[in-house]
Amino acid sequence: MFKTLQNALKIPDLRKKLVFTFLMLVVFRIGTAIPVPGINVEVIKQMISQQAGILSFYDIVAGGAFSNFTIFALSITPYITSSIVIQLLTVAIPALEDMQKSGEEGRKKILQYTRYLTVVLALIQATAIGIGFFNSALVSDSILSKISVVLTLTAGTAFLMWLGEKIKEKGIGNGISLLIFAGIVSRIPQATVQTFELVKSGELNFIQVGVFLIISVAIIVGVILVLQGVRKIPVQYAKRVVGRKTYGGQSTHIPLKVNQAGVIPVIFAVSLLAFPQTLGIFIKNPEYQAFVSKWFTASGNPGIYVYTLMEFLLVVFFTYFYISITFKPDEVADNMKNSNGFIPGIRPGKSTEEYLARVLNRLTLAGAVFLALIASLPTIIYAATNIPFRFGGTSLLIVVGVAIETMKQIEAQMVMRHYQGFLK
Repeated sequence: MFKTLQNALKIPDLRKKLVFTFLMLVVFRIGTAIPVPGINVEVIKQMISQQAGILSFYDIVAGGAFSNFTIFALSITPYITSSIVIQLLTVAIPALEDMQKSGEEGRKKILQYTRYLTVVLALIQATAIGIGFFNSALVSDSILSKISVVLTLTAGTAFLMWLGEKIKEKGIGNGISLLIFAGIVSRIPQATVQTFELVKSGELNFIQVGVFLIISVAIIVGVILVLQGVRKIPVQYAKRVVGRKTYGGQSTHIPLKVNQAGVIPVIFAVSLLAFPQTLGIFIKNPEYQAFVSKWFTASGNPGIYVYTLMEFLLVVFFTYFYISITFKPDEVADNMKNSNGFIPGIRPGKSTEEYLARVLNRLTLAGAVFLALIASLPTIIYAATNIPFRFGGTSLLIVVGVAIETMKQIEAQMVMRHYQGFLK
């Protein structure tokens, strides 16, 4: 990896893109230190410490901006939610589906809809958090102060969305993913310092830290192997002879990833499991709060086991659900038949559809179990070791996935420039 970066820096155009990406990430980190005016941060930190089970992951993704309640406190999560909603609506609404298939102009319109929905969701979220949940942290109770908080948080999310798009346009990698990556990674030094402090105080020993590191490395290696895992289904196109010329006859393949759904099932599962805890914030009934704390949190006992089991089952369910609406074997089989393509040994049409469905079900099962394990294991490890690395399955998948994809893009850019140099 380091050698690839070293070689990339030797190419002027690529070096310019890497420097631009780095500077944009620096801007992001500066923004995470600018506080929202009119907010008492100490009150917010106290409230977050009391509701750590709900808000810890949110703060990790935001790179600490949420607990410090800076202008980037909402992070890029409204954009992620908006993208998922638009993606699901594209499958459900024929007009949006046609728009997506209509080419570059259609995709630009869908992107514009995603931006509009992001701003709307950011406004709703800023209102709910800024003057709802954190109402007691407001320095002034005036309308102007409340509007200022809501608009600042919304503008912060809109700026991050623009920043991510600029990175994608002029830099290297997916801008939105890199912002999330930077937010998660920025928490590692703080967690490392806290771990050493716990070792010094005697609350942890080196054996626990060693076991944690070994398990973490094993999980990361597993994530890399599965993210890179692809089942290639061979496809052959029929030959057509016209005079002395032969057309067609090419061989290609359909790449089916083991982890076809990405991190979306984990996000869905965590959001659903957070619902009882979220209600507990607004419902001031001590009995309900005690029930939720005991049975529906990752820190309670026996709640951690119930929470982990439910998370495992929900991730498996959402994986099958998401893949069922995003990959349709019947459409793939029809497109192959219309293009005179076929899978060797499989008849075109219905047989091809059944074969693709069978292979997809097997891959989905493996991918779903993998996602569920990755989502569940960090919670159990944290409960067993008490090491303050609160990185859940979603965080691990994002960090490793973004790193792999970014390095692939850098390598692709280098290969393209080598080809250009050869042709010149």
